[in-house]
Amino acid sequence: MSRSTPSAPEPALDAATAALLAGAERLEKRALARLVSLVEREDAAARDQRRALFSRLAATAPGGRVVGVTGTPGAGKSSLIGRLALHLVETEPAVRIAILAIDPTSLDSGGALLGDRLRTRFPVGERRVFFRSQATQGDLGGVGRRTWAATRLLRHLVDLILVETVGIGQSEIEIARLADATALVLQPLAGDHVQFMKAGVMDIPDLYVVNKCDEEALARRSTYELAAALKVARIGGDEPRIFQTSATTGRGVPELAAYLRALPQRLPDPMHFVRRAVAEAYGRFGLAIVDREAAGWDTGSAVYEDLESLAFAAIRRELDRGR
Repeated sequence: MSRSTPSAPEPALDAATAALLAGAERLEKRALARLVSLVEREDAAARDQRRALFSRLAATAPGGRVVGVTGTPGAGKSSLIGRLALHLVETEPAVRIAILAIDPTSLDSGGALLGDRLRTRFPVGERRVFFRSQATQGDLGGVGRRTWAATRLLRHLVDLILVETVGIGQSEIEIARLADATALVLQPLAGDHVQFMKAGVMDIPDLYVVNKCDEEALARRSTYELAAALKVARIGGDEPRIFQTSATTGRGVPELAAYLRALPQRLPDPMHFVRRAVAEAYGRFGLAIVDREAAGWDTGSAVYEDLESLAFAAIRRELDRGR
């Protein structure tokens, strides 16, 4: 079967967006923040700009790695991320880091606290660390509706993107779909290991971090219990990587940082996010159409916006035939 590609002409990048891209490449935070805002928008005008932007970026392969950081509330995810970022900028003069902190949206007010900024501290004027808060906007999965779009952009502009999820629950596994690796952060003797096994969460992470290891005996005992739980939960799998860290003392941070910097790239499947957008708009009806039509699409080289356009065009044709 021949594989079709989007027929729309190559979009032209407008001068204002091109200037923002040039500024972001020079580590100008205002320009980078405005570009992230552009890819987070969902209106039609922004969609055309995004298509042009990502068509321009597609000329070079994305070099950044995305690491998801999830775990129970109180495990010290924000503090650990801050310590990791500081270690990397102190030891690697050329490294570029972005942090996406996802916060839950209130069901009552529709707002989000975006409080992880309070737990991370970086040197004033440090251009190599970019921090961005995102709200979930009611989405399940532990990440926001536009986190996928933001990581797509940041892969082209920074070396490492650390995505802190809302905090793990029994459905918050979407981070594994967009990250090259996912780290599950636990605190010593939190009593959560059995609960994680019940929720099936132990199958998701690529590495495990026992944080707040400020006391040797407690750290050793917690790591032993986690390793024992993993042997039950991950039958037949590879031996999991477990790190002991302390955001307070810096214990284990260099080893964890080195591991993350050496991660192989595992680019996500854009069709997963196309199907997610279709499901939100049309449910199972739309998914059935997309699954039937997608066999003829060039999903390997097409820009996500083109794939999304193909999907919604196929659904509209089906609806028109039914009228």
